Amino acid sequence: MHTVYLSLGANIGNRKRTMHDAIALLEEKVGTVLRSSSFLETEPWGFSSPNKFINMCVCVATPLSPRQLLKMTQLIERDLGRMEKTDGTNYIDRIIDIDILLYDHIHVDEPDLKIPHPLMEQRDFVMIPLREILED
Repeated sequence: MHTVYLSLGANIGNRKRTMHDAIALLEEKVGTVLRSSSFLETEPWGFSSPNKFINMCVCVATPLSPRQLLKMTQLIERDLGRMEKTDGTNYIDRIIDIDILLYDHIHVDEPDLKIPHPLMEQRDFVMIPLREILED
């Protein structure tokens, strides 16, 4: 089993319901959710929107490889109604966003998969809930 940390965010629709549904799908398709942070309401990062985000982080024990994990989180996003992340160049509102932050102690640097997440330390909406559930 591998220990992974994921960031979840939603800023349209029933945000809290979507987060609970995402956690249920992670349990079903990815592995055991060991810990989950509190919800954190935040302003959009990287784009303008009147819709605030709810963000959280979860720690999951999974048998999946990093590539399998990416495919499964993208599938869960689509299952929950997720469309595109951007309108071509800019971030846009989203019903759900699931990012892989950490995967054991490995590093991955591929065009569509970077672990640890390269922007996580710049984002309080990631680091505040992540610190809440990180093990020493």
